[in-house]
Amino acid sequence: MPSNLNSVPTILAVDDSAVMLELIKRTLEADCRVLVADNAVDALSIIYYEKISGLLLDVAMPGIDGLELCRTVRNLPEFQNLPVIMLTARDGLFDKVQGRLAGATEYLTKPFDAAQLRQAVSKFFNINSLP
Repeated sequence: MPSNLNSVPTILAVDDSAVMLELIKRTLEADCRVLVADNAVDALSIIYYEKISGLLLDVAMPGIDGLELCRTVRNLPEFQNLPVIMLTARDGLFDKVQGRLAGATEYLTKPFDAAQLRQAVSKFFNINSLP
């Protein structure tokens, strides 16, 4: 974990799978401060109280799904330019279009490996994209 928290981006990962959240955290924690939430309500609370640099959102979640959460975040003026990466097993063209229409900046299909996740995140933040 980098010692100067102000110099590293804070990423909020939202996924209803504890295994996926742990994978994301392990993959990115060397370069980012990673916060996690397993539902949209908790995610919105974190967004209001923490300075978030970007969001990683699972599409398929119970209750409010990732697409709806993305639309909600995009409707808040202070988050209109926040990088949002959708993480989903849905890989069809229609799904990707839905993600873009909801306001996603990037779309990453599960399963992905650590290098793919780091590469997607490194497009938006000054971190090392390991091969």
